[in-house]
Amino acid sequence: MTFLALGINHKTAPVALRERIAFSPDTLEKALSSLLQQPLVQGGVVLSTCNRTELYLSVKQQDDFKEVLVRWLCDFHHLNPDEVCHSFYWHLGDESISHLMRVASGLDSLVLGEPQILGQVKKAFAESQRGHSLSMDLERLFQKSFSVAKRVRTETDIGANAVSVAFAACTLARQIFKSLATVIVLLVGAGETIELMARHLREHNVKNFLIANRTRERAQRLADKVSAEVISLAEIDSQLSRADIIITSTASTKPIIGKSMVERAIKQRRYQPILLVDIAVPRDIEPEVGKLADAYLYTIDDLQAIIEKNLAQRKNAALIGETIVKQESLDFISWLRNQSMVETIRGYRAQADTLRADFEERALTALRLGADPELVVREMAHKLTNRLIHAPTKSLQQAARKGDIERLQILRDSLGPGPD
Repeated sequence: MTFLALGINHKTAPVALRERIAFSPDTLEKALSSLLQQPLVQGGVVLSTCNRTELYLSVKQQDDFKEVLVRWLCDFHHLNPDEVCHSFYWHLGDESISHLMRVASGLDSLVLGEPQILGQVKKAFAESQRGHSLSMDLERLFQKSFSVAKRVRTETDIGANAVSVAFAACTLARQIFKSLATVIVLLVGAGETIELMARHLREHNVKNFLIANRTRERAQRLADKVSAEVISLAEIDSQLSRADIIITSTASTKPIIGKSMVERAIKQRRYQPILLVDIAVPRDIEPEVGKLADAYLYTIDDLQAIIEKNLAQRKNAALIGETIVKQESLDFISWLRNQSMVETIRGYRAQADTLRADFEERALTALRLGADPELVVREMAHKLTNRLIHAPTKSLQQAARKGDIERLQILRDSLGPGPD
């Protein structure tokens, strides 16, 4: 048995191909059942996210196992192997162990150190356990990977700094406001960027949203997702004082929020601070707003500078994380080999004990039938010795014929010192 990781990800394939090979929640159970029916597969976990689809398997060693698994994967998704085979990567044995640990720790993610991947790996593991049996070693590998990911996140700063625009905006908000649970956020625009911002803010406990957009229907669709109140662009001036955080991302060619508008809002708020994040190009907020006391204005360039600085810090943390993964994977590999040795020794002892019991019973039977005790003992000793040394003698002869000096030395060491 050996471990195998087969996958496709953001580094090896475009999204158009990744989405064709992804497993939806509705097909995952069927996929797992089909995968585990493959004769060479002894256990498996399927990880499928927007950036990667990976199979983590314990498999029987056979010459064509790669071809078998690629054929299964392509058949399941009705794909031509020629379309995708160049995008697959393989990690076998020890390499698959360190790969899973890197993935779980966020060291192989599109956004270095992003925390969501660990939850996704845990979910994939839980789904694979439900109704299916995993090999003990594969289960131990995943449990070990979870603890390694926790150690990387605890002992490094890999997840401490914002490396996305949405995350950077949330980080700035937490620096200004003690709790985001009580703030009101005004989102100007309703496109993908604003929707991503809304999702991040919801994850950081923001509960109160206003959404202003040129088309009310699109704003309402987003509002339904985040339980927000919809206002028109014309209402921004009168509603601005309600907002503690304003985030804008529209396609307007002229500023939507001006300095005088913000001045009035600050006065109505009795000079409580306002955070303004303008990620539009051209800008939605007049640059002069940044000169006002109690108004904290950040543009997309400001956020990008924060992100670049934080990404450099994450890369430094990732170096430490890689060291942790290397150490932990070596420890796990050593544990696996010890387990294999224990099983081999247990099997060898059981086999020897079975032989002993068999020859002992034969000898006792001969004695009960009146055979010469001395002849019985001599015959038993001779035959038992021959049976015990048969396999190692055959291995020694094969190694000698092939000129395998290393194997010969291992066998000599295993058989113990010869006569002086």
